[in-house]
Amino acid sequence: MHARELVDLAAVVAFHAPLLIHASEEILEESVEGYWVASKCRLDRWGRSLKRFSAAADPGAVKSNSGDHQAFRAILEEILAGEVLTRTWAAALCAYDRTHGADRMEPAARSVLIGHMEARHRVLTILVNQSGLTAEEAMRLDALRRRTEGWSDVLIGRLAAEHDVSEFAVDPDRARDFALDFVHQRGEEGGRFAWPMLLASLRAAFQEWLEPRSPNPDLNVKIAASILACFPPGVFDDTGVMQSEWLLRISQITSEAEGMLEELLAEIPSPPRPQTGAPAHRRFDRRGDWPYGDRRR
Repeated sequence: MHARELVDLAAVVAFHAPLLIHASEEILEESVEGYWVASKCRLDRWGRSLKRFSAAADPGAVKSNSGDHQAFRAILEEILAGEVLTRTWAAALCAYDRTHGADRMEPAARSVLIGHMEARHRVLTILVNQSGLTAEEAMRLDALRRRTEGWSDVLIGRLAAEHDVSEFAVDPDRARDFALDFVHQRGEEGGRFAWPMLLASLRAAFQEWLEPRSPNPDLNVKIAASILACFPPGVFDDTGVMQSEWLLRISQITSEAEGMLEELLAEIPSPPRPQTGAPAHRRFDRRGDWPYGDRRR
């Protein structure tokens, strides 16, 4: 699964987020845990890949057509483009928790977001120093960064029209402005056509900007499957959101993805048993561990 398809999924999340309010807490918690595991595995791969490529980079001998260099660019692109979904999903789960007066789903998503922002910072450092990149490549990646930031704020603005989650945007003020626009569109004649047109623009914005091969297709599938599992079956059929090939693929491979997720979970040590009086559900802290008790430090 490619990063551009994860951007697609971010738009689906922004459109259907109100349905999460009525989702089964048990199913949602299990799916969010799967999202956390797959995302942390991807963060680990990103870190190891960036370290390996940075160590091997020779600023005086950049070969943009070599396989290793294309893989390096693909990692940088995936980190930047993947930020759209990471921010949007964190905002959606935050809205769920605040609606229910709970603190159970958002900590896991916020933990992933913190890790993603650390990876993003490493990418920006590479761009500033042009480590292993040509000047043209650095400029193109910086343009992708700006595009990613803008669309993240658009989608979070859609969520912010219902819930105050603008803190997850790159520019909270810009997200609030988009939220006002979405609220205004609802009362306009033909407003129902605004979202399909916006979705088409989003897809066009990322269609030609990314390397054709994904560096982490397996983990991207697990991330997508865990998110889609939070929504009722068939919810994407009659809401005006355009179907796409990746959604059909996800539907077909969800069972396989769940099997791989079980293998991943088996490799991770179980958290300690809760002490007397501690909540029975698994808790996440903002850094990504699974402690019981307070998550904020």
